[in-house]
Amino acid sequence: MIILETPRLRLRNWLEADRDLFREINSDPKVMEFFPFRRSHAEADLLFDRVNAMIREDGLGFYAVELKETGEAMGFCGLAPANMAGIFPIETIEIGWRLATRFWGNGYITEAARALLDYGLNIRGLETIISFAVADNHRSTAVMRRIGMTPCPDLDFDSPRVPDTHPHLKRHVTYAVTKETAGR
Repeated sequence: MIILETPRLRLRNWLEADRDLFREINSDPKVMEFFPFRRSHAEADLLFDRVNAMIREDGLGFYAVELKETGEAMGFCGLAPANMAGIFPIETIEIGWRLATRFWGNGYITEAARALLDYGLNIRGLETIISFAVADNHRSTAVMRRIGMTPCPDLDFDSPRVPDTHPHLKRHVTYAVTKETAGR
């Protein structure tokens, strides 16, 4: 199922043929630089199946980003529940992304994320969409700024998902966009 299209991209459900790419992006040290662990093939496969099930269930999730020109999956970008109990309200929706390194630097995530913000706010009727990243993850926070999100320092937090053995990855910054602030 295609969720949406942009001039260069398709955002869609994951296909079985995309499984190797999904494994790649979840185990690549550069892609996962700001995560406390990389996933094994078995762990990536479980996540792959869970992400696809979530998309089928309610249409939200981390969609495969496909390059229209070649039909090749490059990574993901999506809207999903933040699932950060005690930090954000249960209904909070985040936008997130991950892209294989060979596709970095072409503006693909910015293009996909802008389209998803429009989709989330104007088609799905979401009032607010957030994104969060490790404070030192300047690549991700640059995307957040490019797509019109603004910093929300009062929502910054230390992630309970990051073990104490990785203190440099604990602090997360939060950005948000609302229907009122989108497109400014």
